[in-house]
Amino acid sequence: MGVSPCCQSSKREWKPLEDRSCTDIPWLLLFILFCIGMGFICGFSIATGAAARLVSGYDSYGNICGQKNTKLEAIPNSGMDHTQRKYVFFLDPCNLDLINRKIKSVALCVAACPRQELKTLSDVQKFAEMNGSALCSYNLKPSEYTTSSKSSVLCPKLPVPASAPIPFFHRCAPVNISCYAKFAEALITFVSDNSVLHRLISGVMTSKEIILGLCLLSLVLSMILMVIIRYISRVLVWILTILVILGSLGGTGVLWWLYAKQRRSPKETITPEQLQIAEDNLRALLIYAISATVFTVILFLIMLVMRKRVALTIALFHVAGKVFIHLPLLVFQPFWTFFALVLFWAYWIMTLLFLGTTGSPVQNEQGFVEFKISGPLQYMWWYHVVGLIWISEFILACQQMTVAGAVVTYYFTRDKRNLPFTPILASVNRLIRYHLGTVAKGSFIITLVKIPRMILMYIHSQLKGKENACARCVLKSCICCLWCLEKCLNYLNQNAYTATAINSTNFCTSAKDAFVILVENALRVATINTVGDFMLFLGKVLIVCSTGLAGIMLLNYQQDYTVWVLPLIIVCLFAFLVAHCFLSIYEMVVDVLFLCFAIDTKYNDGSPGREFYMDKVLMEFVENSRKAMKEAGKGGVADARELKPMASGASSA
Repeated sequence: MGVSPCCQSSKREWKPLEDRSCTDIPWLLLFILFCIGMGFICGFSIATGAAARLVSGYDSYGNICGQKNTKLEAIPNSGMDHTQRKYVFFLDPCNLDLINRKIKSVALCVAACPRQELKTLSDVQKFAEMNGSALCSYNLKPSEYTTSSKSSVLCPKLPVPASAPIPFFHRCAPVNISCYAKFAEALITFVSDNSVLHRLISGVMTSKEIILGLCLLSLVLSMILMVIIRYISRVLVWILTILVILGSLGGTGVLWWLYAKQRRSPKETITPEQLQIAEDNLRALLIYAISATVFTVILFLIMLVMRKRVALTIALFHVAGKVFIHLPLLVFQPFWTFFALVLFWAYWIMTLLFLGTTGSPVQNEQGFVEFKISGPLQYMWWYHVVGLIWISEFILACQQMTVAGAVVTYYFTRDKRNLPFTPILASVNRLIRYHLGTVAKGSFIITLVKIPRMILMYIHSQLKGKENACARCVLKSCICCLWCLEKCLNYLNQNAYTATAINSTNFCTSAKDAFVILVENALRVATINTVGDFMLFLGKVLIVCSTGLAGIMLLNYQQDYTVWVLPLIIVCLFAFLVAHCFLSIYEMVVDVLFLCFAIDTKYNDGSPGREFYMDKVLMEFVENSRKAMKEAGKGGVADARELKPMASGASSA
């Protein structure tokens, strides 16, 4: 194992990034075994025939569509030859059972999906005769569709909506969105007025092109902001501050102007339905305008309080900007992480669907076939859910470790011309060779906190309206405490990964060292994080406000539009998530730089042979922040302390 600075003699020169060894190997082996278990679950579900039932689909009698089936004991209509019937058709596709997460309808294997609406049984009969696709139960011949008394039970619900097969999954799905609107009404149970929900959904469908364009705009704005951070970091803080204030004031003014304009518009010539829509939009505009006004006042007060410290952030942003100049691939790090997460989530969802169709055939109360797992294997669901959390956190931790390793390499390379050709790839190489066990352990700790919180949230949702006030308060308090603990552990883990990248120590040692230095330099950490994170938050606000303002202008002048509350919320949420993904990398770089600086000041003093690794601008920033806090009367003796070492027990080098 690499030698930690706390084990080094005070006479020995400290050199970071020298000693390399694998850390937390048992945790890496445990993680590999866990992943093998995840693979076993997927393999088991495929081997038991779940893959064929999922992809090809099966009817209510256990027959897989598109192939010849084996007879199931005591189950009628099983064992049929469906070689020519490749599609699953539901007699009532819009009858959904949300509790059991399935379509509450008889399913049949048919040769073709009805592409046109069938209004009568005669149309269903003609469709069967012309296309050879019988849409009624197997017990009823096409010639009996219009004469049998059982047709109302054995035939599909009229009118039969036009449908098309889902690509790769051979299910006949209605093409009309009204069916999905009913599903949304059933899913969103807190909406008492279904007409409002209909208008919201129709609004989303009408303006889907605008929503897509605004989402693309938020992505472009985020990338432009990253370029600005990279090249004009010295003036970025002031530009960002002024733009956010002006944007907030302008957005608030536009909202009040739109509200006043719509309030004065004549309403005598419009229909009652249009009047209801106009009143909904007017009410939404009033809420937006009041919220924007409150937000603008709070933002202005915060900027007024922090105006003396805003200038201190310029130097820190300048150093972080230099990192992005030398490590341009850092900008694309969110893309690789997102791509890896999407691949894993797709695998996880596919395996979940496999599990939903695996098991032995069981006849339910209605006489239809369901597939259920019995015995210990039924608990594979829980294993699979834990895998979702742990592996997702592992992927995110790999990103943090990669960024930390690249920034540490940049910081502790005196001559930047000697940097590796691609520090990001070099960091990935070190992660794979030495520190996967550390990442696995750190992500598992986060998982241990997430699982109880999710369980409590599930219990709270199930007992909603049934528990007393005391139990509700205790549940919410526990959920809140676990959420705070998770955020604290996430921050500590990130600094632990930085310590691991510097010293090559295991996770516990790195976390302890990082915690010590953060506590002993709490004032400086608070100053840097408060000002720096606040400015990055303003960047996110700027992107969200710009995208939201563009959305308001576009949606307000869309003549055929109805209620645009939901589309605007969708656009703003997407804009915030995109901005957060990009600017969180910048925030991570700032945190890593500070920890590197703290260690640098411990083992070097600027004398010959012990020169600082740091950029001079970073030292000026800390010195200026110390002076500013002393002048403000907040520093005192505690602020005059020297920065503490990574390992507090080590003597001065």
